[in-house]
This record gives sequence, structure tokens and C-alpha cells, in this order.
Amino acid sequence: MKTILFQGDSITDCRRDREAEVNLPWHLGYGYSNLVSSRLLLEDPEAMYRCINRGISGNRVVDLYARWKIDALNLRPDIISILIGVNDVWHEVGNHNGVEADRFEQVYRMMLEWTKKVLPNVKLLLMEPFALLSDVVDEDFLSEVKVRAAITEKLAKEFDAVFLPLQDKLDAAAKIAPNSYWLFDGVHPSPAGNQLIADEWLKAAKPLL
Repeated sequence: MKTILFQGDSITDCRRDREAEVNLPWHLGYGYSNLVSSRLLLEDPEAMYRCINRGISGNRVVDLYARWKIDALNLRPDIISILIGVNDVWHEVGNHNGVEADRFEQVYRMMLEWTKKVLPNVKLLLMEPFALLSDVVDEDFLSEVKVRAAITEKLAKEFDAVFLPLQDKLDAAAKIAPNSYWLFDGVHPSPAGNQLIADEWLKAAKPLL
């Protein structure tokens, strides 16, 4: 049995039911974690995957760190997938409560160091935060998200984690259909956006599975 933990903000949360049992669709929410889990459970039933979604809408990296022990380390997962960073920008735009880039890196690194100390054999997949231009996302917003994306890639190398690039995939998709077709408000994925992310996740995670 292998436990996969999906962690992050609303893009991972996707209205999951906090009380539902692991692997049930309402536990996983409607997003990419559900799509990934469904594919894994279908294609390899003998692996007996336990797929856990602990994303929480609105989380910044500091919020994730604050609940990391109970919502990650205590679960003893074999694989941890993390998508965090867009709210660290968005909260600054909305109410001046974002997380500066240097502090984002500091807290993210602390969280990964803690993880490796407690779970030395855990495998990590760090997903690139992303956005597309919209009524919500302007050039400055997008630029700040890309700064945190670069930090995420840097940390993935530092901690021997798989880095999952997503911004370039969404940029390419946006040449085929409008931005809102993939991220309906420039941040949150549509059904097509979630499928794109799930497909890329499954490709990137193959060495970990």
C-alpha cells in the first residue's frame, strides 16, 4: 500500500469533504487530485493506493507550514505533492497580507527540511504555481507568481524533488483556447485545466510511483 498526499490551496482543495473517507470522490474534491487518483486506482489496483487530499482554500505557504505536522507528517505518506504560491501573491493584492518572495522561500525550505528530517524516505513532487492574465491577474501579479515558481524549482533541485512545470503548459494551451477556458478567473482551473494538470502530474510522477 502506498499513500499519496496532495497538499496546497484551493486549486488542490476543490471543495473536498473534510469528513469523507480516503479515496472516496468527495474526499478528493473535483479537481486534479481526483483525476490523478482515479487514473492511478484504475490502472494499478494491486498497488492499493491511498490518495489523500489535504488542500485548504486560501492557504499561503505560512498557513501550510502551520498545519504541516497534523496534515502531512502525521499521515506518514510515501509521496507528497505540493502546490502552493499563488495566494502568497493574491493575498497581497487583495488585503496586503501576502508572503514576500524571500519569506516564501525561507518558510518553504523550512517545511521541506522538516519533512526530510521526519520522513527521510518520502518522495516529493513540487508543482509550479501558475496564473494566466485575466480580470484578476495583471502583469505584475503574473510576474510575482513567476518569482515564486522559480523559487519552487530551486527548492525542488535542492531537496531532490520532482519539479512539475505548469506555466509553460498553460501558456501553450492558451494559444489554442482563451485563458478563461483553462483557468476561469486566471487562477482556478476549469475542467479542461484540471485535466491538463492531472495529465502533467501523472507524467512527472512516474519515477516516484
